[in-house]
Amino acid sequence: MEPPPGYPTQFEADVVLSDGGTVLIRPIRADDAPALARFHEGLSPESVYLRYFSPHPHLSEKELTFLTTVDYRWRMALVAILGDEIIGVARYEGKEGTTDAEVAFLVDDRQHGRGIATVLLEWLAAAAREAGITEFYATTLWENQKMLAVFREAGFETRTRVGGSEVSVRFPVADSNDLAVAVARREHRAESRSVGRLLAPRSIAVIGAGTGRSGIGHQVFKNLLAGDFQGPVYPVNAKTGHVGGVKAYPSVLDIPDEVDLAIICVPAAAVPEIVEQCAAKQVGGMVMITAGFAEAGREGADVEREIVHLARRHGMRMIGPNCMGVVNTAASVSMNATFAPGVPRPGRMALCSQSGAIGIAALDLSSRLGLGISTFVSVGNKADVSGNDLLQYWEDDPDTDVVLMYLESFGNPGKFHRIARRVAGRKPIVAVKSGRSAAGSRGASSHTAALASPDLAVDALFRQTGVIRVDTMEQLFDTASVLAHQPLPAGRRVAIVGNSGGPGVLAADACASAGLEVPELSPTTQDALRGCLPPAAGVRNPVDMMAAAGPGTYQQALRILLSDPEVDAVIVVCTPTLVTSLDAVATAIAEVAAEPWDKPLVANLVGTEGIPEALQGRRTVPSFPFPETAAQALARAAWYGEWRRRPSGTVPQLEGIDIRGPRRLIDEFLASRPDGGWLDPVLGGEVLGAFGIPVAPLVAVGSAAEAAAATARIGVPVALKAAGILHKTDVGGVRLNLVTPEASAAAYDEMADRLAAIGRDGDEGAERMTGALVQAMAGTGLETIVGLVRDPAFGPLIMFGLGGIAAELIGDRAVRVAPLTDQDASELVRSLRSSPLLFGYRGSPAADIAALEDLLLRLSVLGQQLPEIAEMDLNPVIAGPTGVVAVDWRIRVTPAERHPERDLRRLR
Repeated sequence: MEPPPGYPTQFEADVVLSDGGTVLIRPIRADDAPALARFHEGLSPESVYLRYFSPHPHLSEKELTFLTTVDYRWRMALVAILGDEIIGVARYEGKEGTTDAEVAFLVDDRQHGRGIATVLLEWLAAAAREAGITEFYATTLWENQKMLAVFREAGFETRTRVGGSEVSVRFPVADSNDLAVAVARREHRAESRSVGRLLAPRSIAVIGAGTGRSGIGHQVFKNLLAGDFQGPVYPVNAKTGHVGGVKAYPSVLDIPDEVDLAIICVPAAAVPEIVEQCAAKQVGGMVMITAGFAEAGREGADVEREIVHLARRHGMRMIGPNCMGVVNTAASVSMNATFAPGVPRPGRMALCSQSGAIGIAALDLSSRLGLGISTFVSVGNKADVSGNDLLQYWEDDPDTDVVLMYLESFGNPGKFHRIARRVAGRKPIVAVKSGRSAAGSRGASSHTAALASPDLAVDALFRQTGVIRVDTMEQLFDTASVLAHQPLPAGRRVAIVGNSGGPGVLAADACASAGLEVPELSPTTQDALRGCLPPAAGVRNPVDMMAAAGPGTYQQALRILLSDPEVDAVIVVCTPTLVTSLDAVATAIAEVAAEPWDKPLVANLVGTEGIPEALQGRRTVPSFPFPETAAQALARAAWYGEWRRRPSGTVPQLEGIDIRGPRRLIDEFLASRPDGGWLDPVLGGEVLGAFGIPVAPLVAVGSAAEAAAATARIGVPVALKAAGILHKTDVGGVRLNLVTPEASAAAYDEMADRLAAIGRDGDEGAERMTGALVQAMAGTGLETIVGLVRDPAFGPLIMFGLGGIAAELIGDRAVRVAPLTDQDASELVRSLRSSPLLFGYRGSPAADIAALEDLLLRLSVLGQQLPEIAEMDLNPVIAGPTGVVAVDWRIRVTPAERHPERDLRRLR
């Protein structure tokens, strides 16, 4: 039905509960009265007594009307829906003009322990904040310890007072760090368990398992049996009594036992009915291999949304549709629910692929390279389960050491930002992100928008979160091989040792190109090498042991190099010769690698693909056919090691920010210009100033006399700038260092006359001069550009670069995704090719780096708190020795809806 007037649709969403199941959270409606009555009558007498302080088995019509009729502001109620029934209610009762409200909740006794009350409280607090309510209070009986525990553990700062048999509780509903941490912890646990139900089922039904060997359903069923799945597998086929010698069932409803997971391989038209049957059967979750949904067009997308809605309403998560299945090689599960032709090799790497074809190729490649998979998920259209959900699961998965991802899109980059940063602090994430393109920057109207391409945003997101980005699937597995089998290097110093000079030199060049160092070895290490190598051997680095080097020589040299405290990693090169047994050398290398070294050792067995069995010992040694690939993989591991060792950073609480003024200015601007536009510089300066961003004072003037008066008010020297022109310097619209009011007046008249004359000659620039700006001159310093652009998917992007009129020509800039931590700001300032100029290059004074970092952090806060800011240039920002100041700025404002619910636990 249509929602009633004022119904807050933003507070309606599917959520995951602590046991991994799902429910719908939404505001209550008048038509919920019958369901609410059934809910109440299903409660135990104890629950009713604890809620109402007396027996109350039935709700009257008057009570039902009161409880289901709310104004969605001062009086608000949320319900949790499973199937078509209410299983939980939370409400607050306030009064207009007050800032506190009484809160209460009830949960179906059969649903206790699933976290329903807690998630309802989280959402109710968000609705209260939006309504201007700042505090909740409640009175409950001392025996109601479950309710008190919900308040205590939710993350709010509760104040409790005991009076007789009753307990009074009060707490602010404002966001806080403690609340954010508690919510993130609950979200992680819930989403991890929801994926665990899909990847470690106890029983599986293959719906659409046919008898034809060419059918996908048949191949999935065959792979499950061949892979020795550790539980029953039920083929579902209405047209036959058996599949592959196993009894088949006409529908999932006919299976006599519980079904944890349904693999669906039926035509798209049959899927809605199948999902309804799975819901009726109370199946735990689904893998939808069937294609023909969102990827096929609008009608398919509508059906896709319908099946996701139906699944979640009945507590099920779904992988797919349009996917190739899932794998879990754990001995306790042994599930190959795919139609891939090969047998997945067990290992310590988890793999997520948005492309089914690439997923099949990746499984094959991992086996050929001697690598193994712990779990594999083909997410397909990502209609429900996404990479974010999988990261939540893999973070705590004891069988996974490295996470590999092939991504084509981000469903929720903000959530990925938060989760990936945390996961990468424990386990490396390596990702291929396809779709590199600059098309998104076309038509941009500011420097920042033009310079911040979509791919830069992806790079920034990965860099901030510690995700190792690679370009190809081959690089994905090369990098994973090092990360899965070797310790992280403590630095970038590499020793290279081999039995031929050429490959050693190539390896050294490759290391230099990849950002690694190949330093000359210490005299002590060189002397030790001379003691075990022929006189003609090279011992400086690379170490050339000569062609006759045998297994024993390799072992001696490797132990010397791995023992050197000035070496962080070793690349060992072996070129096959008639006097060198590759297998014998590989065995010798593996024996050294098995010793307790804290440094990575990688091999370049020239021309040999994959990891030979001899290297797959107690600690597998990654092996590469060419020195370049070995160096590149090692360099990525070194970068990740550096990221792990750096301070994690925090989002600081900044002083001197007052959002009320900018909020009012922007609201007034959009009231007069509903489609948005560019703020005039004076208003823009007020917005920046309210966030503590230093700006050079300026006054808008419309005549020579006003220019003179403004100069006297501001104080000399001043600059005069033509208003309404983007590239002022190009048309002579800037005059600097005017030292008297009279000089400003004369400059105004001269500029106006000259631009008008240019306009009469056919140049359009003068027509846009709409007065001028008189501005205090900034001190000396380096010109930088700082900007913000709001990406539809990633949100605010903060850009920093070399500024001035050549900003776009030079193109020396870097981007980070908001919110910025103090560490992000520090790295952003240091990430340019020209960054050394800020630190006192060749005797020039160093810029005030702390002030520059503070400006970036304040711009990050501005971008988050003012969603109407679409793009902004501060160009230039003068970075001087004693501070920074913006001397020119452009700010474009567009209408934007606030979405407080996006910070809540919810499914897309």
